[in-house]
Amino acid sequence: MLLAIDCGNTNTVFSIWDGKEFLCTLRTSTHHARTADAYFTWFSTLISHYGIDPKITDVVISSTVPRVVWNLRQFSDQFFGCRPLVVGKPECLLPTAPRVDPGTAVGPDRLANAAGAYERHGGDVMVIDFGTATNIDVVAEDGAYVGGVIAPGVNLSLEALHQGAAALPHVDITQPDKVIGTNTVACIQSGIFWGYVGLIHGLIERVRGEYGTEMKVIGTGGLAPLFAQGEKLFDTIEGDLTMYGLVVIHAYNKEQGNL
Repeated sequence: MLLAIDCGNTNTVFSIWDGKEFLCTLRTSTHHARTADAYFTWFSTLISHYGIDPKITDVVISSTVPRVVWNLRQFSDQFFGCRPLVVGKPECLLPTAPRVDPGTAVGPDRLANAAGAYERHGGDVMVIDFGTATNIDVVAEDGAYVGGVIAPGVNLSLEALHQGAAALPHVDITQPDKVIGTNTVACIQSGIFWGYVGLIHGLIERVRGEYGTEMKVIGTGGLAPLFAQGEKLFDTIEGDLTMYGLVVIHAYNKEQGNL
């Protein structure tokens, strides 16, 4: 079985792939000081809760936080006896190389999104990924990542608003009943929710206009379903897209004899 690990700035996701489907998905906060032993204690405890005993033979890692990769490598080596494939490293092959400015390092999560989107939907696809940052990933006709957009994430914006304005409270993200708020919390919720709907809608239209071809739009990340309530922004929502992209990249390296 394959263990796919996606380490983001806020959360780290572990998913177990049995060759046909994900058996389970586990989440923990990202912390660079967490040791291999601590990862295994947390992982094995939750796996026992699910009542499964996976025989992990392979591990693939995507990490936007370089400092955690060492401990995740140790976790893989010590407890599963395998050297993990790390997306974004020179030794990791991609189904189609990205086409970006020379010297540009593309985030491994964006490479995984491109691989997963192309495998499921073909090319000319736009992925909207709601994470610590809100990313738009553009996937060309041949499956190459060709660029995109990075905007501040929703929770990041809320935290900045709370930190920068002492009188404003921290609020939950939800769709308000009305655009015009009649109290402070409702005003903030309206600004965040409808502001981000407008941001995403505007960026989708601008990307489509510049790209010059009709594109399928895929939403992913925890907040995608919430923002889909306000307006039809996405053609489909796929919460496991990044993890599936890691599966695709790992399979490609196996086919090429790189593992």
